[in-house]
Amino acid sequence: MKKFILMAIIAIASTINMHAVQGDVSAAAQFAYASKHSRAGLGLQLQYEPVTNWRIAPEFIYFLKNNDRSGLNANLNVHYVIPTSSHFAIYPLLGFTYAHYKHDKRPEESVDRCGANVGMGAQYLIKEHLHFFTEARFQVLKDNNQSVTVLGLKYTF
Repeated sequence: MKKFILMAIIAIASTINMHAVQGDVSAAAQFAYASKHSRAGLGLQLQYEPVTNWRIAPEFIYFLKNNDRSGLNANLNVHYVIPTSSHFAIYPLLGFTYAHYKHDKRPEESVDRCGANVGMGAQYLIKEHLHFFTEARFQVLKDNNQSVTVLGLKYTF
């Protein structure tokens, strides 16, 4: 599973770099909190802006172990960026999610789910090429709906 995720990240990054123009690609490190089982996570998000104000944002979040449970989210979201000033923008997001939740002591409770993301985000330009951002989304998953809050820093190339 880890090899698959690494290969997917490399493939997405390679594709984005082939078609990128300066300012169209960003990479972000993020902290996430999921309401289901109160899990904290660490993630990576890539952003590609194929046309003005529209972004494609693949993302991977690993949720740290809590009560013998850990998890992984792989998301593919679309953002529509609405600049409100030269330093600040908001964006609705909509996308797909794949969630894998693992229970160490009771493997029969481990689950894999596909679903949808819907939410909002905001970003603030700290200095040239560096943004702080936050996102709040609701993940619709069979028997595992949850809200996810993300805080992160992104660098635009």
